[in-house]
Amino acid sequence: MSLDTLALDALWRPFTQHAARQAPMVMVEGRGATLIDADGNEYVDGMAGLWCVNVGYGQERLVEAAARQMRQLPYTPLTRPAPAAMQLAERLTGLLPGDLNHVVFVNSGSEAVETALKIARQYARLRFPKENRHKIISRYRGYHGWTMGALGATGQEIRKARFEPTLAGHIHVRPPDLFRLFAGLTPSQAAAQLVRELEDVIRFEGPDTIVAFIGEPIIGGGGVIVPPDEYWPAIRALCDRHGILLIHDEVITGFGRTGKWFGSEHWGVVPDIMTLAKGISSGYVPLGATAVTANVFDAFKGDPAENVQFNQLSTYGGHPVACAVALENLAVIEGDGLVENAARVGASLGDGLRELMADHPIVGEVRGKGLLWGVELAVPGTTEPLAGEHVNTVLREAQARGVLFGKNSSTVRDLDCTITISPPLIIGQAEVEKIVAALDGALGAVRLG
Repeated sequence: MSLDTLALDALWRPFTQHAARQAPMVMVEGRGATLIDADGNEYVDGMAGLWCVNVGYGQERLVEAAARQMRQLPYTPLTRPAPAAMQLAERLTGLLPGDLNHVVFVNSGSEAVETALKIARQYARLRFPKENRHKIISRYRGYHGWTMGALGATGQEIRKARFEPTLAGHIHVRPPDLFRLFAGLTPSQAAAQLVRELEDVIRFEGPDTIVAFIGEPIIGGGGVIVPPDEYWPAIRALCDRHGILLIHDEVITGFGRTGKWFGSEHWGVVPDIMTLAKGISSGYVPLGATAVTANVFDAFKGDPAENVQFNQLSTYGGHPVACAVALENLAVIEGDGLVENAARVGASLGDGLRELMADHPIVGEVRGKGLLWGVELAVPGTTEPLAGEHVNTVLREAQARGVLFGKNSSTVRDLDCTITISPPLIIGQAEVEKIVAALDGALGAVRLG
């Protein structure tokens, strides 16, 4: 049976209408930043899989780390942890900003967020026993995962529509989308407006009902939305003023993606809780993590008879093989200077993408940091989103030129108009030039009515 037939008849694929009998692009090999499909075609992977293959494909050190751990101890639960889990936790606390010194291991970004929300709510009951702190504030267009709590925090109505109602207690505020929502304001003015809006929500809902504010340092799947410089420091101060935990979802932005180890570092902000996945293992094995500060961790200490500990156990959380691979992955990122490479090569990529605006009026805005970029397409001279059919033309034409891009998809109605670019951190100038040239040609293939 052919691979195409297996994909049509046995594998239930995401975002796929199987009645249409559409065969997928089947990938069979990866080398460096290159993917090879079942027909032998080669592509620069402009999305690092799903924002995750930071060290690129074919890293033998990670393969050998997995094999060594499998031979020695293929499995043990975190109730009896393997050395690899303890070593990875210690390694992470040395990399994470501030005093994010305590780590829970899970299997994915969605689970990391779900864990963060559970920690936040139990923390509130322990720290504020006489208050009703349970509500979570997040942003429209933000993405936090597919589990029901994480989906509740997600601000993308099309992703949520078929599964609602999600869990209660979620509130959403406007995102820092300067291109579309704040025309005529400076970035500083937009940041001040957003903080005022958030403070109004806290006041109207009641500070003693709010437990946490969660956000991606840079909104990823919602369109690569980069906030103004003043935004996160002001949010941090506002949360402190009201005793609200700040959760940063670094599932996409962590581990060098933005040209720093963690996206939060661009604004000098340390959250109370941070969620991690994707780049933690570069996608070679499933792994996620939730890190907390000493203040949060200490709230769970007490007499064993009081049962105040965090009661969560995952069969595969902290899996020895996953932790061993992640340790080697971090060694590759650090030893090969991939964070610095993301900053340096990412600046060149950003320059190349911005230059396309002069030749292609449908490019409304280019935004990003490091090797995380979004190219928003709009009707020329306006902020009106370009129709999805034209966005799909760009993706098809880029693929024909040997580069795979993503898009923010139909996460918010009629706003599926941002081309997303997130290649492996190992790329050099040659790949940058190919990415820019492919996008240049693909944009030129769009014909407006």
